[in-house]
Amino acid sequence: MNNDSKTAQAFLRLATIMNDLREKCPWDRKQTIHSLRNLTIEETYELADAVLQNDMKALKEEIGDLMLHLLFYARLAAEQNAFTLAEALDQECDKLIHRHPHVYGDLQVADDQEVKQNWEKLKLQEGKKSVLGGVPDSLPAMVKAYRMQEKTKQVGFEWEHAGQVWEKVEEELSELRESLHQADDQAHIEEEFGDVLFALINYGRFIGVEAETALEKVNKKFKSRFQYIEQMAGRPLSEMTLDEMNDLWNQAKSLKAS
Repeated sequence: MNNDSKTAQAFLRLATIMNDLREKCPWDRKQTIHSLRNLTIEETYELADAVLQNDMKALKEEIGDLMLHLLFYARLAAEQNAFTLAEALDQECDKLIHRHPHVYGDLQVADDQEVKQNWEKLKLQEGKKSVLGGVPDSLPAMVKAYRMQEKTKQVGFEWEHAGQVWEKVEEELSELRESLHQADDQAHIEEEFGDVLFALINYGRFIGVEAETALEKVNKKFKSRFQYIEQMAGRPLSEMTLDEMNDLWNQAKSLKAS
């Protein structure tokens, strides 16, 4: 049996189990698309964690968990006569073929940037009203900012080089500092702070850094070092001075470096 056959067999097995659970398990019978939503978000973040940690064992498990959720949604939709799993898959196949004329047609592209630009043009031809229409409102704000910047880039709304973007960062920082002198206008301070973040995310994109990933790595680093302080303190942190905690922080940094 070749790999394609094994994949098809495994997919059918999972779909069959999903149908069995929906019909025979009290918990699965109770679920709706709305009750599954938060669970699916959790599974997606678990998969994202596995990617960030380069944990292939966990990635394998999370792919399976998320695939089960997708089959569950398709089963629920079929019960409502909205669509079938086959219809959803065929629609995706048709869309991919249409948006890859350089693979399934005669279009010639020079690189991945031309692929992205053509993708956005085809979406607009399909009736999409905005280049930003495909960016989900529920995305985390930092990821959403990055995706919007990426999408507007495809139609030419883009700085020419990173130096210009850094100048924008400095401009926004200056405006934030000015807003701090207006202490009674918290809304304006918040707006200027948001502008700084948006500009920094854009600068990160220009230098090949995804802000969400970079920040999450810093979060993990901070958590590890702070937990080292907690483990080594020997007494409640509230009884320690900041200098004492900083000494342990620096120990944690040196241990990581060694």
